[in-house]
Amino acid sequence: MSSWLGGLGSGLGQSLGQVGGSLASLTGQISNFTKDMLMEGTEDVEAELPNARRKEVEAIHTILRSENERLKKLCTDLEEKHEASELQIKQQSMSYRNQLQQKEVEISHLKARQIALQDQLLKLQSAAQSVISGAGGVPATAASPSFSYGLSHHASAFHDDDMDFGDIISSQREINRLSNEVSRLESEVGHWRHIAQTSKAQGSDSSDQSEICKLQNIIKELKQNRSQEIDNHQHEMSVLQNAHQQKLTEITRRHREELSDYEERIEELENLLQEGGSGIAVTDHSKIHEMQKTIQVLQAEKVESTKKIEELENKIKGINKKLSSAENDRGVLKKEQERLSVENRQLLEECESLKLECSKLQPYAAKQSDTVTEKEIILPHSSSVEEEVFRLQQALSDAENEIKRLSNLNQEELQISLSKLNNEYEVIKSTAARDMDLDSELCDLRRNLEAKEQELNQSITEKEILIAELEELDKQNQEATKHMILIKDQLSKQENEGDNVISKLKKDLNDEKKRVHQLENDKMNITKELDVQKEKLIQSELVLSDLHLTKQKLEDKVADLVDQLNKLHTKSLNIQKENFELQEHIKQKEEELSRVRDELITQSLNRDSNSNFKDDLLNEREAEVRNLRQNLSEIEQLNENLKKVAFDLKMENEKLNLACENVRHQLEESIAGNNQISQEKNAIVEALKIEKEQLEGELCQAEKRLLEEANKYEQTMKELSNARNLRISALQLDHERLIKLSQEKDFEIAELRKNIKQMDTDHKETKKILSSSLEEQKQLTQLVNENEIFIEKLKERSSELQEELDKYTQALRKNEILRQTIEEKDRSLGSMKEENNHLKEELERLREQQSRAAPVAEPKTLDSITELESEVNQLNILKDNLKEEIKHHQKVIEDQNQSKIQLLQSLQEQKKEMDEFRYQHEQMNATHTQLFLEKDEEIKNLQKTIEQIKTQLQEERQDVQTENSVIFQETKVQGLNIENGSEKHDLSKAETERLVKGIKERELEIKLLNEKNISLTKQIDQLSRDEVGKLTQIIQQKDLEIQALHARITTASYPQDVVYLQQQLQAYAMEREQVLAVLSEKTRENSHLKTEYHKMMDIVAAKETALNKLQDENKKLSTRFESSGQDMFRETIQNLSRIIREKDIEIDALSQKCQTLLTVLQTSNTENEVGGVNSNQFEELLQERDKLKQQVKKMEEWKQQVMTTVQNMQHESAQLQEELHQLQAQVLVDSDNNSKLQVNYTGLIQSYEQNETKLKNFGQELAQVQHSIGQLCNTKDLLLGKLDIISPQLSSGSSLTSQSAESLRTIKSDVLSESSEQEIEELRKSLQEKDATIRTLQENNHRLSDSIAASSELERKEHEQTDSEIKQLKEKQDTLQKSLKEKDLLIKAKSDQLLALNENFTNKVNENELLRQAVTNLKERTLILEMDICKLKGENEKIIETSRGKETEYQALQETNTKFSMMLREKEFECHSLTEKALAFEHLLKEKEQGKTGELNQLLNAVKSMQEKTVIFQQERDQVMLALKQKQMENTAVQNEVQHLRDKELRLNQELERLRNHLLESEDSYTREVLAAEDREAKLRKKVTVLEEKLVSSSNAMENASHQANLQVESLQEQLNVASKQRDETALQLSMSQEQVKQYALSLSNLQMVLEHFQHEEKAMYSAELEKHNQLVAEWKKKAENLEGKLVSLQERLDEANVALDSASRLTEQLDLKEEQIEELKKQNELRQEMLDDVQKKLMNLVNSTEGKVDKVLMRNLFTGHFHTPKNQRHEVLRLMGSILGIKKEEMEQLLNEDQGGVTRWMTGWLGGGSKSVPNTPLRPNQQSLLNSSFSELFVKFLETESHPSIPPPKLSVHDMKPLDSPGRRKLDTNIPGSFKDTTEPRSGRRTDVNPFLAPRSAAVPLINPAGLGPGGPGHLLLKPISDVLPTFTPLPVLPDNSAGVVLKDLLKQ
Repeated sequence: MSSWLGGLGSGLGQSLGQVGGSLASLTGQISNFTKDMLMEGTEDVEAELPNARRKEVEAIHTILRSENERLKKLCTDLEEKHEASELQIKQQSMSYRNQLQQKEVEISHLKARQIALQDQLLKLQSAAQSVISGAGGVPATAASPSFSYGLSHHASAFHDDDMDFGDIISSQREINRLSNEVSRLESEVGHWRHIAQTSKAQGSDSSDQSEICKLQNIIKELKQNRSQEIDNHQHEMSVLQNAHQQKLTEITRRHREELSDYEERIEELENLLQEGGSGIAVTDHSKIHEMQKTIQVLQAEKVESTKKIEELENKIKGINKKLSSAENDRGVLKKEQERLSVENRQLLEECESLKLECSKLQPYAAKQSDTVTEKEIILPHSSSVEEEVFRLQQALSDAENEIKRLSNLNQEELQISLSKLNNEYEVIKSTAARDMDLDSELCDLRRNLEAKEQELNQSITEKEILIAELEELDKQNQEATKHMILIKDQLSKQENEGDNVISKLKKDLNDEKKRVHQLENDKMNITKELDVQKEKLIQSELVLSDLHLTKQKLEDKVADLVDQLNKLHTKSLNIQKENFELQEHIKQKEEELSRVRDELITQSLNRDSNSNFKDDLLNEREAEVRNLRQNLSEIEQLNENLKKVAFDLKMENEKLNLACENVRHQLEESIAGNNQISQEKNAIVEALKIEKEQLEGELCQAEKRLLEEANKYEQTMKELSNARNLRISALQLDHERLIKLSQEKDFEIAELRKNIKQMDTDHKETKKILSSSLEEQKQLTQLVNENEIFIEKLKERSSELQEELDKYTQALRKNEILRQTIEEKDRSLGSMKEENNHLKEELERLREQQSRAAPVAEPKTLDSITELESEVNQLNILKDNLKEEIKHHQKVIEDQNQSKIQLLQSLQEQKKEMDEFRYQHEQMNATHTQLFLEKDEEIKNLQKTIEQIKTQLQEERQDVQTENSVIFQETKVQGLNIENGSEKHDLSKAETERLVKGIKERELEIKLLNEKNISLTKQIDQLSRDEVGKLTQIIQQKDLEIQALHARITTASYPQDVVYLQQQLQAYAMEREQVLAVLSEKTRENSHLKTEYHKMMDIVAAKETALNKLQDENKKLSTRFESSGQDMFRETIQNLSRIIREKDIEIDALSQKCQTLLTVLQTSNTENEVGGVNSNQFEELLQERDKLKQQVKKMEEWKQQVMTTVQNMQHESAQLQEELHQLQAQVLVDSDNNSKLQVNYTGLIQSYEQNETKLKNFGQELAQVQHSIGQLCNTKDLLLGKLDIISPQLSSGSSLTSQSAESLRTIKSDVLSESSEQEIEELRKSLQEKDATIRTLQENNHRLSDSIAASSELERKEHEQTDSEIKQLKEKQDTLQKSLKEKDLLIKAKSDQLLALNENFTNKVNENELLRQAVTNLKERTLILEMDICKLKGENEKIIETSRGKETEYQALQETNTKFSMMLREKEFECHSLTEKALAFEHLLKEKEQGKTGELNQLLNAVKSMQEKTVIFQQERDQVMLALKQKQMENTAVQNEVQHLRDKELRLNQELERLRNHLLESEDSYTREVLAAEDREAKLRKKVTVLEEKLVSSSNAMENASHQANLQVESLQEQLNVASKQRDETALQLSMSQEQVKQYALSLSNLQMVLEHFQHEEKAMYSAELEKHNQLVAEWKKKAENLEGKLVSLQERLDEANVALDSASRLTEQLDLKEEQIEELKKQNELRQEMLDDVQKKLMNLVNSTEGKVDKVLMRNLFTGHFHTPKNQRHEVLRLMGSILGIKKEEMEQLLNEDQGGVTRWMTGWLGGGSKSVPNTPLRPNQQSLLNSSFSELFVKFLETESHPSIPPPKLSVHDMKPLDSPGRRKLDTNIPGSFKDTTEPRSGRRTDVNPFLAPRSAAVPLINPAGLGPGGPGHLLLKPISDVLPTFTPLPVLPDNSAGVVLKDLLKQ
């Protein structure tokens, strides 16, 4: 999979890269084409400029640039390829080195493991010997069968060793296959991981969890199945062994019984023979008959034996066939076992097949055992066959050799026995023939009786001899077999040792072969790599050649470019020259122009007619000059561009040259590196060859060693055989005893070895499994690590869900408990009510008693009585108030009872509601009781503060206020606590169905509660209104009371007012408490409703989220299952779509570039014409099209491959579709549930909205109530202020009271914060304090009574009476309150206990669940720890192996150390010798000085000889030292061996002692048996003597009873006939039974037929179902294909839609821009509109203001013009003036017809002199010419000049003229004739000198531009300033279409 995916990816990348490159080239060529097409229309008009050549140069330049870019890309690609190839080579070399290291490590591991296995073998052997020594007393019968197995086992050992190499090869194949599977699984894992990542990107974290869980479950199930199957196999093996042992015991028992039967028969036959021998003479006929019978019997037995032998041979053949089939089965089993490791799913089928094969083998074994019994009947020595049959089930491979051997032995023994029997039968036949002759010739027989008797005796003796010989032969055979077994045991031991050595050598051989194979593989890989590198080198050479070619092409092109550049330089120089010439020409022309202008200026005064023509000429000249300048600038720009291009080309050429050189260097380096690598690899190959040769040499040496050892073993075998022959006679008895034990031990050892081998095989298999599982675990650990996050999340979720479940279960339990408690509390309420009634009765009684006892109790003092009376009065008032309150409460309670009854009626319909209402009712009662208690406490507080009220009324009221606020806070806190308590209850997932019902019921409850709330709110409104009314009344009353108090303060009746005020305050406090209680109840109910509603909303939200999650998961799963087969296809499509989008973007960018180029070319070459298209570019385009077609073909092929893969994935997705069906069903169920929940949710939302509205109403009502409370507080403050004003004298005590109030507040806050126990203790303390305060009050009352006794004794008495009554009432109230408090405390305590127990219970449940989780976690941890332990064991073994390897290395290092030390010593010795030599030389020198040369020579010779000796000694010493070291090593080894041998000796001594004991016991038993045998012999002799006597008597009797014998013979014949009949009957019975058997067989066959029929039917059913499933699958596939088609179409639509969206987005952007522009324009329009409106308004104002006015300037000009005109034409001027002034034509004509002098007179008279007033302006040449023209022309010109105002003449400079220089104005100027324009332009600056008639023309400019611009256009004249634009005379309405001349003509016409 991974390779396929990689191939796909690489193919995709290459194809896409090609597509990208082709697209880039296409786009580049498209751009070239567009440039060329654009350049077509850019030829120059003028023939002077060489544009065509320039275009060709530019085209060549662009081509060169594209080619340069392509070459750059090629260079970069080649560099990347080169780097990639180097990296690949490095990676491959690294991988090969790593592989070599791994193989070396594996070899070392295998060696260490071999050593460990050898140690284990030694340990097991020692253990087996100890076991054998322990189990010594095994009977001898079990010894004989063990030989055969041992032999067979050892015989088969070589066979197993031969099989090892094949097993290694098969295991290698298995490993390869498993590695392929692992890679496949890894690719699948990667695929799934990719899916998981994509799903993660989509946001599905929990989608993979189900798949992971499934995989984990599958893995667990497979593991469990595997373990179960292993257990089943072991169980079956044990059962088979037990059954086999039982069969063996039965067979041995039968064998013994049959032997005993045969012995009895033999004894009977001997007796008969003896009797026959003694009585032959008398009973010839009987003996003959007996002999005949025996002959018949023997013949029958012979026939039967021959038949049995044939049957045995057939059975042996059959067994051989079965063995061959069993071997085939074994091969099949091996294959299946190999499959097992890969395919765990087929385990069950293989187990079934194994069971079937075992069941097949069992009857074979039974048959073989039957054959063995038959053999034993014939020959008692064939017991070994039985053992072989037994061994068939255990070792099928060993059975062949054994059965061959046994068949040979059996055939030999049968032949011997047959020959003996034949001899016997021949003798018996001869005797029988003689007897028959005797029958025929009785006389001859009588004559020859003696001879016959002798012959008979001889035959009997022969028979006895034969029997004896048979016994001897049996004994010899047994001895021989025993000796053979001994020899075989010895040989087997030697063979085992040899096998071990051979196995070791074979292992070494195999390892070396493996190494050789690995080296060969490495060599092959290296050769492959070399080939690959050669190919790469060839490719690189080809690339180099291509590069050289391209470089040559580039050089040619560069040369061409240089030529072209030179040409361009020359052309540019020519162009520059031409430019200079043109510039000079232009200068000349400019000079001429200036001259012409001067001339024109001079001539313009004289020549008006020629001026127009000259202006035209000037304009043309100026246009030509401008064109020439533009051309010059363009040429200069082109020159600069060409220079830049040339410079860029030079730079690029230099860069390309550098790049080429770099590539050359890199190629040279790579070639050198490749050569080095090839040399290194050749060296490695040579080294490997050398190593291979060495290994082959070592193999040859090992084979030689093996041959030598085999020869040695053969020699030892021969020697042992010789020794055996020598020692047979001496050691037979000892051997016979020892053999049995050795056989048993060998049997056990063989079993142990077999077990060890099985263990080894199992170990190997487990190691393989472990390695595979480790790899799987490594793969899985990544998955696990990835999924642990998901699992942790799941665990968190599960823990949260479990907590929720627990909470819900706890809530349910609590609800049940609360229901029970509610029922109990209802009962307790009833009892409490009864107790209340009782207490009331008791209270009444107590009152009666106290009323009776009061006057008796206090007869002492009148003062005390008066005080008590006053107190009693006060208490009576209090009592009345309390009674009223009680009545009010009773009314409230009655109302509540009525509502309760209604609720109970509704609760009977709905049982669940009843529990909740009871709970609420109890809460209400509790709150009422709490309120009563609080009220009582407040009453007590009020009683405490009676004295303070007397002194300080202000402080008392403040205390009441604080207490009320505290009570309100307490109620609020309680409500919050209840809310907090109720919010804790959540619901479990398990009770979702119940919740749906519960939600409906809750809705009904909410409705009821809403109705209740409405009624309560109404009540609250009424109460609040009543309270407001009451409060107003109270305020009025209090005002009255304050006034009364003012009066009373002065008077003496002060305490009565105080009491009255107290009573009123208490009443107000009670009322306020009632209101607060009602409010608190309502708030609590609201909070309850809120909490319940929140709960319901939370539940619904949780359900919705869960449903949404499920739906999302289902959708994700469905999409995943649908898209699992199409992921690859989708990914490829996505990649393609991305690439297409990128290419679209590139095309858009290029199109934009083309557009920009178009615009540039159009602007630069507006006057150029069309050129020709380059043919080369068309050819390149055609080539590119061919390339693109090829790439399209490639893409189509790849698409076909993708389609095939998609079809394969579709085939795979059949299973996933089945799962999809299941998931869809689940989705349907979930959707149904979701719809139900949505319905419920909508209902809840509606109820929630209703509740919200109600809550808002309640909040408003609360705000109103709070407002009323605030008003009350304000009134109270007012009252307090008034009281402060009333009592200023009591200001001294105010600080104390404020302190006490603050202290009370702090105490109350502390009390609220403290726990319930502290509250109880404080209540008790407060009770005691209150008692004390009551006492103090009494004392104070006494003091007050003493102080005010003089003033009012009667009042005091009354007060005392009332006080006493109040005291009694107080005591009663105290007792009642105490009882109530105690009961409340009890109830609270019990409820607390219940809550505590519930909490404990929930905690314990949580703890239990936590413990369960912990147990599961611990189990998982234990499993993990077991796995870790297994891993650690493996690591320990590895460490042990490494330690052993290190020990060996350490020993080797020690040896090297010793060698080095020896070397050091040698060196030291050499140093010593050299020093000695030096000393000797010094001595010699000294002696030379003395002159002793001869002696020196002698000494030198001696020294040399000594040195040689020393060297020899050194060498000998080194050798001796090395030998010593070796000897030490050998000694250590020998010591170890000696210790081992000592241990062995100890063991052998123990065994010897045991054997001696056994021998003694056996000898004792033998002596006993011998004694018993002697006793038997004595008894038998006695019997023989008795029998001889009996024979003598019987012979006498026989002689007498010969006739009787004849009769008896006849009777015997009759009996024989009867017996034959019986035999026939038994034969008939046999036949009947056989027929029955046949019938049974037929019935069995019929049953089998029926079974087969059933199986066929089932198969048919299955096939039909399969066909149905296949049809369904086909339909689904069709559906899938349809869906795929739809998907494709949808994707196409999507792509189209995306394209449309892109275009739409562009359009929208453009639209936005346009809209912004439109908005800006609108704003500008609005601004202009406003400006226009302003201007129009101003214009209207001006029109209105100037309608009736005449312009003075105009009139002055007209007047002066009249006088300047000639006298003939003055009447026209006068007419004009008249028309302006509104005079009719007729009147003007009349005036003109009159005397003309009148006008002049009038004018002169009016002006006071005509000639003086008007100054004569000096005439210029223009003016002189103007005078000659007509008046109409002059007037038109005058009006034209009058367009600009002449008031501010110095301001009108050129800058002031700029605002009029709009486009419209310019266009107007063009319409003006040239002469006039020229005259106006130079004179604009000198405006003061200008004649009014020569003013510039602006009067002709209309308001709306004649150029077609709208009123909002930029050149609108109305938008200019008024001073610049507007004329100063009366405005005339001018149409926009009419020109100025037409307007003036119309004026003239008028």
